[in-house]
Amino acid sequence: MKAVRHHGPGLLAWLAGVVFFLPLAWMALTSFHSEADAATNPPSFTAALTLDGYREFFGTDGGASPWPALINSTVASVVSTLLVLLLALPAAYALSLRRVRKWTDVLFFFLSTKMLPVVAGLLPIYLFARNAGLLDNIWLLVVLYTAMNLPIAVWMMQSFLAEVPVAVIEAARVDGARLPTVLARVVAPIALPGIAATALICFIFSWNELLFARVLTGVVAETAPVFLTGFITSQGLFLAKVCAASLVISLPVLAAGFAAQDKLVQGLSLGAVK
Repeated sequence: MKAVRHHGPGLLAWLAGVVFFLPLAWMALTSFHSEADAATNPPSFTAALTLDGYREFFGTDGGASPWPALINSTVASVVSTLLVLLLALPAAYALSLRRVRKWTDVLFFFLSTKMLPVVAGLLPIYLFARNAGLLDNIWLLVVLYTAMNLPIAVWMMQSFLAEVPVAVIEAARVDGARLPTVLARVVAPIALPGIAATALICFIFSWNELLFARVLTGVVAETAPVFLTGFITSQGLFLAKVCAASLVISLPVLAAGFAAQDKLVQGLSLGAVK
């Protein structure tokens, strides 16, 4: 009984991990099947493996190349994430360590901006982009992704920066350090796990965003999720090709999460133990 109580949480964690991993494993296996084998129900796990889905995704058979869309997604996600961090760090500093008046109302205002359905703002943004000549422009997506991720980034980093010792900041100010120096050399290194967690979440949100990219882009600024939807047709078989494309497009997010997993765990657990 004691052994069950001791190992129970660990077994549950492994079980949850396996459950979450199974769809990804299924998608990966399906991507190596032919379209005919991928369309069978139930799926055939002993079917012959092939790279046809990946060849078609990468355009080796004469199709469209995915590299422009992947580059656009990388630019929009990375640049918007950097802008979010540059704007969210001083804002979170003001709301946690140098608290402004009614700072809780300010935090609620930031959070309330996420309560608006995204589709409700789609038409005004589309009309503005059309009149300003910004349709099919990757920098419009950069601005939109920055604005969309900034509220949640400020909210997260406010709780992370609240764990920074005030005495360290006061000592730096006594030594003559100005605000940019305090943020860059004192606050940022201490709150690095929280900043990494915030950056990873913002990157994932930007990389996976589809609605605005689908409506506001065409050919030049097409992102990877929009490119992926082009494989879904009303006729013919496309399951293996979609699985191959989904796996490739998911790799940057998976790689970023794997590389920053230690910082992500530390950042999300800040404040959990006093």
